[in-house]
Amino acid sequence: MDKELIINATRSDVEIALIENGKLVELHKQKSNSNSTVGDIFLGSIKKLMPGLNAGFIDIGHRKDAFLHYTDLGPQIKSLIKYTQQVMKGTYNSPLLDGFELEPDNPKTGKIDQVFDKNTHVLVQVLKEPISTKGPRLSCEITLPGRYVVLTPFSDVVAVSKKIAGAEERKRLKVLVESIKPKNFGVIVRTAAEGKKVADLHNDIRELEEKWKTLFAELKKTKSPDKVLSEIDKTSSMLRDILNDNFNKIIIDDKNLYQSVRDYLTGIAPDKLKILQQYKGTRPIFDHYDVTRQIKASFGKTSTMSSGAYIVIEHTEAMHVIDVNSGPKMQRKDQEEAAMAVNLEAAEEIARQLRLRDIGGLIIVDFIDMRTNENKQSLYNKMRDFMANDRAQHTILPLSKFGLMQITRERTRPEVNIDTREVCPTCQGTGMANPSILVIDNIQRDIEYILSSRPHSKLKLRLNPFVFAYMKSGFPSMQMQWAWKYKKWINLEPESNFHLFEYKFYDEVNDEIRFT
Repeated sequence: MDKELIINATRSDVEIALIENGKLVELHKQKSNSNSTVGDIFLGSIKKLMPGLNAGFIDIGHRKDAFLHYTDLGPQIKSLIKYTQQVMKGTYNSPLLDGFELEPDNPKTGKIDQVFDKNTHVLVQVLKEPISTKGPRLSCEITLPGRYVVLTPFSDVVAVSKKIAGAEERKRLKVLVESIKPKNFGVIVRTAAEGKKVADLHNDIRELEEKWKTLFAELKKTKSPDKVLSEIDKTSSMLRDILNDNFNKIIIDDKNLYQSVRDYLTGIAPDKLKILQQYKGTRPIFDHYDVTRQIKASFGKTSTMSSGAYIVIEHTEAMHVIDVNSGPKMQRKDQEEAAMAVNLEAAEEIARQLRLRDIGGLIIVDFIDMRTNENKQSLYNKMRDFMANDRAQHTILPLSKFGLMQITRERTRPEVNIDTREVCPTCQGTGMANPSILVIDNIQRDIEYILSSRPHSKLKLRLNPFVFAYMKSGFPSMQMQWAWKYKKWINLEPESNFHLFEYKFYDEVNDEIRFT
């Protein structure tokens, strides 16, 4: 799988597009003045305990108090509270945990008011960004992620990623890490560590130790709720988490950000410097690499696939609902075969849409009904495969007897929602229409369908004069490109009565070719 990272930087924002095999699968936008991101560590103060919810509200210096549930305290919460208080009082002065005496683990079932008193200070880490009217969600299970390992303070456990399948390699990594990890720190070995040498892992752990020393120094001088350790910027954190051998391009249009990423790659993956490029073209980088068109095509209530089938995405207060439709062009003799083909294409598109829009919570998918259990099981297996690259935690259930698939997906930030509609030029500013950039895509998709079902037909295309002029302009024109691609000349005729996005196909006897 080929992966590309296209990064557009402006004075106030950084937009990051992740492309897999030519398709846009993730879109991230970060403001340069962002106050809080997932992974930041704060000194928090207990503002209010809610025994009924078994949770508390924590002041971390954010405009809204953050939420901390008992299940997010972690087994080492007593050690964390003790460490926080001792460092703040100056009774513990070691930058690491060599001389720190761990407290017994906290029980999984208990009450939050048995752990905290009001105004207790404790280190907390942002688990989810503020969403809608809710403040940030916190965790007391502090983690320091690196390229190959994740450091977990107040623990001695070494765990290896389940995605590393080989038993010998898992054993090698565990023994190796146990010999080099610092005292009273646990380590989670990431998938990227597979096959790495001891020096690579040792350097990664040393860098994370330096981060903990920075946290210690900040905590010593901080007396009120405030940030004590920042997560690296979004671009670098994505590179740290997803960079692998499949990446073939990282393209950035800003000189300063390019140099920052270059410096970061020099430290974590110097062999990847050769795929880093600075874009110096005159067109916007997202236009040049087709990201803008894909954004216009992917966001909105309806997403149409190459076959003409489409999915409709609806959002309710409690869940997202996705309906799969075959469209007018899916015509196969065998209904079961047609349903399976549409469902498989839709499953791949749904997996992409969930990542792209960062849809979280409960998702219900209404697939086209299929009769055989074999096809139902095959669709479920394929859905799991399509979502395998999704870094958000998710659970997929098999199709129910009503043909519905239930998916839950972790939500760590607000859903990405982009309005792609444009003012309709024929409505004098009073109406909205689908993005004009997609007209050519729709026409080309219809041509391919017509030629697949009637390859010897002579085609005539009538369309708005402005679109007609665009099709005829340049060398080679769009009309010429189609002739080379499809080995067939398609006659174009302007029709002044058509609105900008209207077009119709006709055959050799001037009968309109309809799709319904």
